[in-house]
Amino acid sequence: MVETVKPRRRQARGERRIAQLLDAAAKVFAAEGYVAATMNAVAAAAEVSPGTLYQFFPNKESMAEALAEQYLDALSVAQARGEGAEVLGVPLDDVINRMVDPAIEICLANPGFEPLFSWSDRLRTAVVERVDDIIARRVPEIDPSRRRLIATVTVRIFAAVLPQILATTGREQLEYTRELKRVLRAYLLDISD
Repeated sequence: MVETVKPRRRQARGERRIAQLLDAAAKVFAAEGYVAATMNAVAAAAEVSPGTLYQFFPNKESMAEALAEQYLDALSVAQARGEGAEVLGVPLDDVINRMVDPAIEICLANPGFEPLFSWSDRLRTAVVERVDDIIARRVPEIDPSRRRLIATVTVRIFAAVLPQILATTGREQLEYTRELKRVLRAYLLDISD
């Protein structure tokens, strides 16, 4: 007799355990920073033994990559809702809003995002590629190497202001966000209009 129900339970239970461990990792990364975080701290935050943690993730980097993948998925979904495919002829302020606002929402909802953003080449590169794609659609005649440079600088500007936005709330957070958008607009204006 072949049992099919039990493996499904184990798989669902394993997925719940992975989600629990990643939630704990995100909290530890947010509190301690990625570099200072340890597997033991993540295990303690998840209220599991280090051995349990190592059954699912061989090292801190594998947890970080799994979190980065979740954040990229969430960012793609959030930006797809607000961006639409068309950026040509759309006012620059609208394009900036469609990119910045969902990114900040994802960062606020996922405290582990910001510490991983500075560590994970994959996460940073994916965001740069997303901005590069938008610039390519908006200004198709721009040289690809210059476009990549502009996308990289744009993402670095965002990353530089992001910690301050995340450290504030209410009106102050809105003011920092508004200033970030003003800086991005000033930087991007000459290539867009």
